[in-house]
Amino acid sequence: MATINEEWWEAINSSLADGTPCLLGSVSGDGQPQISPKGSILVHDASSLAFWERSKRTALANIQDNQQVVVYYRNPEKAEQLPQGACLRFYGTCRVVESGPEREAVMNKVVQRELDADKGRTGVAVIIDIARITDLRGADL
Repeated sequence: MATINEEWWEAINSSLADGTPCLLGSVSGDGQPQISPKGSILVHDASSLAFWERSKRTALANIQDNQQVVVYYRNPEKAEQLPQGACLRFYGTCRVVESGPEREAVMNKVVQRELDADKGRTGVAVIIDIARITDLRGADL
């Protein structure tokens, strides 16, 4: 497990409000890659990220087939808080939480704008256990 530096938490959690939503890279079971903007990505704890999957389309199908993902975050405006290139890449393994206290805990952390887009609260929590974090140049952090 990698540890998410506490100095980065605020930047990641405010990415949507800052106009720099995180991108989720996933791969389907047959090897087709996809990049999806995820405005709800947040720091779940010191070694995991999470997001609210409300659309339940290709990204969710990919995660169910292949749990390995990468989350890309970049915000040059926060360069003083971030490593080289004002960029973070988080590599990890996902798990989908469809019900229960862990789903509720993630939902309670999600930015209101994303929850408002899921009026029936039918989304699921996706938790990413982080194995590796790199900067823009690919150096391990």
